[in-house]
Amino acid sequence: MSAFIILPKRIVEEFEKRGLDVEDAILSILSRELNLDPEVVTGAHLKLAERYLAEGSELVDREPVQASEKLYKAVEECVKALAIHNNLEEILRRVKKRGRWTVTDLENAVEAISEKLGEWIITSWDKANYLHNGDFTRQS
Repeated sequence: MSAFIILPKRIVEEFEKRGLDVEDAILSILSRELNLDPEVVTGAHLKLAERYLAEGSELVDREPVQASEKLYKAVEECVKALAIHNNLEEILRRVKKRGRWTVTDLENAVEAISEKLGEWIITSWDKANYLHNGDFTRQS
């Protein structure tokens, strides 16, 4: 079952003005305030990743820039889920204190996760960043 919450436009604008992703911020707030089980939060991040992957895949041929943003978000959500699942305490403590993830947190998580899962995670992250930054002129 999926649930949708409708937020007033003004609230969404406040999140965006602060540079926050609405869904991610709400998930962080709920996780902290309700002291949710880490595996529940991990599952929520994976559900977001699945949605971003599906949305990005649908946009590839019509709107490649939007597709790249969605595909990057899918990878970002996977990194967050893996960080929580692997209990990367130091990173999660910083995220909790700040109330949001930064690129540095994500990169640190990728490094730590790669020690457990292998270098492929770094390669995947690098490719996602390539999509996110929109530098389509570079040749691989």
